[in-house]
Amino acid sequence: MNHKLIECLKAVRQTTPLVQAITNYVTVNDCANILLAAGASPAMCEASDEVFEFSQMVNALYLNVGTLTKEQEMSMYLAVRGASLKGNPIILDPVACGAIPRKKETIERLHKFGQFTVIKGNLGEIKALAGVEAKVRGVDSLDEGEDGLESCKKLAQEYGCVVAATGKTDIVTNGQRACLIENGTEILTRITGAGCMAGALVAGFCGANNDAFLSTAAALLTMSIAGELAQEAPGGDLPGTFRVHLIDQISLMDEEALKRGRVQWL
Repeated sequence: MNHKLIECLKAVRQTTPLVQAITNYVTVNDCANILLAAGASPAMCEASDEVFEFSQMVNALYLNVGTLTKEQEMSMYLAVRGASLKGNPIILDPVACGAIPRKKETIERLHKFGQFTVIKGNLGEIKALAGVEAKVRGVDSLDEGEDGLESCKKLAQEYGCVVAATGKTDIVTNGQRACLIENGTEILTRITGAGCMAGALVAGFCGANNDAFLSTAAALLTMSIAGELAQEAPGGDLPGTFRVHLIDQISLMDEEALKRGRVQWL
């Protein structure tokens, strides 16, 4: 199965998918740069009088509720509706939904406007959406992984989509198929935006491939291996230098690097 993940990366490079992102203001530049490094084309279009039409032109829509404003909320409703009319993939990043009830309520309303393709969050966020008790601190998950796969499968079946929970081991499932990705490095938790960048990558991969389950796994594996390689580069143990190396390693990612992947298929 790992060779199929390699093909997903190749498809991104070959097709340059256009990804619309309505995202967290803290990390909007990081998301744009990581998409460019992967070979996708980012468009940070969120004006409410533009998003409906634009969401029908793109290859994927990425929604991140991390710094949700009223303007963003209205734009997300319109964008989800527009993308759904064209059958474009919609990737949701439910940042801090376990800590701020309004975000969970917004996500539930968004789901009435269209079908999510992927929900990608940390384990605390996924558990909160699934109605399972979760340990969170703001945007961070304090969950140590108990019942992680079961929670992801529960949410995937409830929403009828792929669900991915990032952490020490990443979990990806569509409710039937599942995989565990054991690559990565702790230093990813010491920079802002690692999770947001991973979510944007998922959107880029889904915009270039038809299989959302494999696309999500390929995107998270790419991010995790890039993190390992970035840390191994000179100065990679320092957060600022690591961030630069991370984007570089995404741009350099190839078949040979992806062979480092440690993926369990369940």
